[in-house]
Parts: sequence; structure tokens; C-alpha cells
Amino acid sequence: MSKSKFIETIASGYDFEGNCIELGAGMYEGEILAEAKVKIPLRTMNRHGLIAGATGSGKTKTLQLISEQLANNGIPVLLMDIKGDLSGIAMPGDTHPKIMDRHSKIGIPWQSSSCTTELLTLSNEKGVRLRATIFEFGPVLLSKILGLNDTQQGVMAVVFKYCDDKALPLLDLKDLQKVLTHVTDAGKEEFEADYGKTSSATIGTIMRKTIELEQQGADVFFGEKSFEVDDLCRVDTEGRGVISIVRLTDVQDRPKLFSTFMLQLLAEMYATFPEMGDVEQPELVVFIDEAHLVFQEATSTLLQQIETVIKLIRSKGVGIYFVTQNPSDIPAGVLGQLGLRVQHALRAVTAKDRKDIKLAAENFPITDFYQVEDLLTQIGIGEALVTVLNEKGIPTPLVYTMLRAPESRMNVLSESEIDEIVNTSDLVDKYNEVTDRQSAYEILSGKIAGETTETTSQNTDSQTDTTPQVEEEGGGMLDKAGEFIGDILNSPVTKQVGRTVARELTRGLLGALGLGGSRGKKWF
Repeated sequence: MSKSKFIETIASGYDFEGNCIELGAGMYEGEILAEAKVKIPLRTMNRHGLIAGATGSGKTKTLQLISEQLANNGIPVLLMDIKGDLSGIAMPGDTHPKIMDRHSKIGIPWQSSSCTTELLTLSNEKGVRLRATIFEFGPVLLSKILGLNDTQQGVMAVVFKYCDDKALPLLDLKDLQKVLTHVTDAGKEEFEADYGKTSSATIGTIMRKTIELEQQGADVFFGEKSFEVDDLCRVDTEGRGVISIVRLTDVQDRPKLFSTFMLQLLAEMYATFPEMGDVEQPELVVFIDEAHLVFQEATSTLLQQIETVIKLIRSKGVGIYFVTQNPSDIPAGVLGQLGLRVQHALRAVTAKDRKDIKLAAENFPITDFYQVEDLLTQIGIGEALVTVLNEKGIPTPLVYTMLRAPESRMNVLSESEIDEIVNTSDLVDKYNEVTDRQSAYEILSGKIAGETTETTSQNTDSQTDTTPQVEEEGGGMLDKAGEFIGDILNSPVTKQVGRTVARELTRGLLGALGLGGSRGKKWF
């Protein structure tokens, strides 16, 4: 094949209508060809994708440069920052001779710039706190995350029904654990009378599973105030997409917490975002770094749920991009849904490595320009094999690409820079106030027993008063009732339920799949 034939093939294969992201320029026989521009059409960015490669091959910089270009086109981005090296996207990059030389060769201008950034956290790190309540998960999704069998899942559903009937809100893990203890102790007779006998061993197994989840830090994640996914879809005053970065450096050794968060987030996106079909550009693009953490402890049933939500969420205008060391880290059912492929270098150290490289090569479109299996071990830093989907959903020709460099800082933020971002965030004020209102734990622990006793005493005294006194107190009771109703109507809980009602129709499908959450509970 000649150079002219290569240029013609790549130029025509990546000639898209509408807005695009320029990734770089094609390489043929060691030469960078600026005429062979490699692009991604924004229309297909909700078709999901994969960025793969060995440690140090440049995956993070590819993720960074794509995120920048999406934000510049007004598309909000959510980044899962496992290694802590993505925060620099909030600051302008430094000019370097190698960067300028690279861009002169690929024919794409480079200009130092930064992105409007929001820092989020699952733990007590600095940033906007991400939380969700137990009842938002619902018994099916929670059971799948805990790895319960069918019998245990059935018991979990009954426990949720019991809490629903008895007005015991399940907000955090201590609420659920208190209820599990209660139905095998003080409340056992009442529970079995209404819902049938339940094995103490089964309840004990569920309790142990919740403790395991708690030990991975889920006690910080579960609770209020619940994060609203609409806040991920913001643009700044200049119309650029806001990049939200979830700081996850302290959860690398807690994969169950990470997968729990990701599944709930994706399910909530599907339940909340409107149906959009094919759009000119996505409403939100999510990058999941170190994606193997999502799958490594997932059961086969849970993997099916992940595959299902990946298939469905595209129609909501959401693109999901997995970033990992090897394509084999991603289950086949999910891998088949990923339209964009950016493959950095792979290492052939063991027999398994060589087998993985052969499989990775077979997953690309057939090409006459490269020996893909050999090339996969020879790719340099800042280079990658790329194929995308065109507007008709057809894979583009595979091209060995010299990638453009990120325009933001390719390093981490300082503590003072992090403080500045957090201190100027509107979302921090919205979500970081800790609330622990009365829920199942407080009710069953008898924290309101004193108030109940006092109320009973007052009612007893009122029965001995004269008739005029009863009428006067009756008026006072009406005033108090009015104040009480006003408090309810103005409470954030009631407002949250109002938002929930509008979502329930879209939750039907995911509810059947076990991914719909349960914000519509009648407890509130």
C-alpha cells in the first residue's frame, strides 16, 4: 500500500459532517501525515468507548485531551480520578518545545488553557460530597451489590416492605442494620405475625454483608443529602461544559464501594434524564478510570445488569468510556457496546500477555496498512491505534495516530489550588451540610420515647380539663397542626418527593431490572 492510498483512506474515513473532536494525525511507516486527520464526531460520543493500554502508555493524557475538547464544545464531563492525576485539568498547561514540535507535525494548533472544574468526593476528602440513601437503591439493586442469593434477596425485599409499612425510613447503613437486628429481637413477634417466619441465619448473613460494605467506607456514602445527577450537566458562563472530577484516590483498595457508587449513579442517570434518541452531541460523557474496579467483584447477575444499563443509557444522551490496562478487563457483553477504541501500547511479558495481545488485535477492523499484533507492543507514548464509529454506526478505518497533547496542566493541583476550587463551589454549600434526621435507627432506638411519653401525659391531662379549657386547647391544637403541615410542605424531604413523582414512569423499566432505585417510597 502506498502513502497516498493511506492518506486517501484515512481522510475519507474520518471526513464527518457536523462538529468533531480532532485527536491527532495518522502515521504510516513511521511518518506523521498531517493530511490524515483523525477525528471523533460528536454525534457518536454517546456510543460509549474504551481507552486501553499498559501502565505509562499515555491513557490518562488521552482521557484528559478528549475531556478538554468535549468541554470546549459545551459538553459536561464526569471523570473518575482513581490515581489522582486528573485534577490538573483545572489549570492551564505549560508550554514545552516537545509539545509545540508535536503539534506542528500533526497540523493542529496548541494553546494553553484550563477547564471549569468541580471536585467531588465519596469520602471525607475536599470536594462536593456524593451521597445516596438506602431506600433510593431499593432491595433488588442493594441485594445484587451485597451478593445475596435468591432467598436472601427475598428476605431483603420483605424487610424493605416492613419498613415501608411501619414508616421506618432507611437512609443510611445504620438504619438498615438496626432494622435487621430489630426483626430478630424485640420486633421478631410482630414481624413474623405480619410477614411470616424468617431464618435468623439468613438475617445474620445479610447483616455480615452490610458490615463488609461498611468497612469499605460505604457508611460515608449512604445518607443525606442525596446528590442530584442533573448537577453534573452544567455549563459555565462562557458556554463550556463543566468537568466534574470524583476524587477516588482513597478508595483504590475498596472496589465494592466504587462499584456500588457507579451502579447507583448510572441507574439514577437513566431514571432521571429524558429520552433523547439520536442527538447532535451528548448531554454528558462519563470516563471511568481503572475500570476493572467496577467489575472485579461483580457477580454474573450484576454483570448482566451493568451490560443492560450500558445498552439503555445511550438513548439518554450519556456516553460511558472505560479506561483500563487491557481490553480483557472489560466483560465481553460490555466490550461489544463500546464504539470508540483508543488502544495504547500493550506489554508482552508472559504467555497470558501474548494471548491478550492477540485477542486485542482481533477486536479491531481489518487493515492492510499495519500488522496490528506486532504494532501493539511497539506503540510509543502519546501514540495509539484508533477506530471510531461514523454517523451511520460503521467503524472507521484503524489508524496508528500521533495524538495531540492536552492543553491543561499535565500534573496534579496543589492543596491551595484545591482549596480555591472547593471554596468557590456552589455545590459544596448545597451538599456538604451533614444531616441525620429521624429515621429507622432513631425510631427503633427509642430516641423519641421521651417525646411520646410527654405527648401521652398531655393527652391524659387534657381529658380531665373543663369544657372551656378543651375548646381553647382545641384551637391551639389546630394552630399547631397548621404549623406542622406547613413544616412538612416546606421541608426538603417533601420537595424531594415532588421531584421523585416525575421520575417514576421512567423508573419502571429499571425497576424491573433491579436498577431503578426507590425514591418514590411512601415513607415521606
